[in-house]
Amino acid sequence: MDGRGGTNGPKELATAEPGDAVDQRLGETVRLLRQRAGLSIQDVANKTGLSTGMISQLERARAMPSIRTLRLLSIALDVPISYFFESSDPADVPRYIVRKTNRRLLRLTASGVVKEALTPEGKGQLELYELTLNPGASSGTDFLQHTGEKAGYILSGSLRLWLDNQAHVLEAGDSFRFPSTVPHMFDNPTQQAARVIWVTTLREDRGTKSQDR
Repeated sequence: MDGRGGTNGPKELATAEPGDAVDQRLGETVRLLRQRAGLSIQDVANKTGLSTGMISQLERARAMPSIRTLRLLSIALDVPISYFFESSDPADVPRYIVRKTNRRLLRLTASGVVKEALTPEGKGQLELYELTLNPGASSGTDFLQHTGEKAGYILSGSLRLWLDNQAHVLEAGDSFRFPSTVPHMFDNPTQQAARVIWVTTLREDRGTKSQDR
């Protein structure tokens, strides 16, 4: 199956309830990380290719990002994407161990994706997640490229993985690995939720700018 075909992924932004605690926490995290890095909204827009309006809406909890948007922000702000997850109580969390009951969650309501962090908090050389993709869920509407590698294993359901404009439908028991420099995106085109173990390595060159494809 070649080409993007008729992918019906959600739009990059979806209106969020102003009082939603998850949206508020995520927006505050983006704003604080940007300010800590000494960057203006325009600086972040230049680094990510996102519009200033989109970044402003995210910071004010007026919209929820896609996985693609969070990946671009994590690269621009020089933090793991796990920084955007719900925090755990540090008193109850071992430094190198993640218990199932202590997984940090990231609910991307606009994309229909729930990400659970399987690696401990803090920076490391790789990030490990369990993704739950609801029917129609998507990583975003555009391809993403950056340095490093990605790999994964399909636990249940189906994942459609787009690599350089070619679609690969993966079923439970299938696995993958590819350089993150390959333009990529993914979605769940079925009516059944999918669960995926997802691995991402950090960038090889921190001076390399992510390219929007």
